[in-house]
Amino acid sequence: MRLFAAVYPPPAAVTDLTAQVAALRVAAASAVGVAVRLADPAHLHLTLAFLGEVPDDRLVDAESALGLAAQTFRDGRGSPPRLRLGGGGSFGQGRSTVLWVDVQGEVDALGTLARLIRHRLHGAGLPHDDKPFRAHLTIARPGDRVDVRADRETLHGYAGPEWPADELVLVRSRLGARPRYTRLAAWAL
Repeated sequence: MRLFAAVYPPPAAVTDLTAQVAALRVAAASAVGVAVRLADPAHLHLTLAFLGEVPDDRLVDAESALGLAAQTFRDGRGSPPRLRLGGGGSFGQGRSTVLWVDVQGEVDALGTLARLIRHRLHGAGLPHDDKPFRAHLTIARPGDRVDVRADRETLHGYAGPEWPADELVLVRSRLGARPRYTRLAAWAL
């Protein structure tokens, strides 16, 4: 099964961001039938670690590793990090262009949590990405079908409501025309 560890923004932050996205060029292009993939608001998340394919019989090991990481993080901090979505940009080029919104606030704490998660996954012999952690939330995959420069500028002025990142979630994803995400386990932060 394909797994990742994430933090989900609360409904108020998602609603605020969704209103911002609706005003972007990528949303207008999508509305008139341009093949721009907008992120489904119900699935907006901050990926802390991508595990990739994990055998079913290793799910308990993944849950244990994430549970230990969450416990260590909670013991070291005492309170969940306060975050907000704001700013943004893009990465990739051509067909691989992705538009994202930035994460602001106690982002260093998210980096610490991501390192703890990856350390525990490594110790359990579980797969995980080794790319440097960059806190962001993907909002669209326009590829080369929309020029995102104006949208990046619009996002620079965006600042959503502040919220506590109080839960780590293990998620199963199923790819396809309509990706599906299933929460498998969660831990308090």
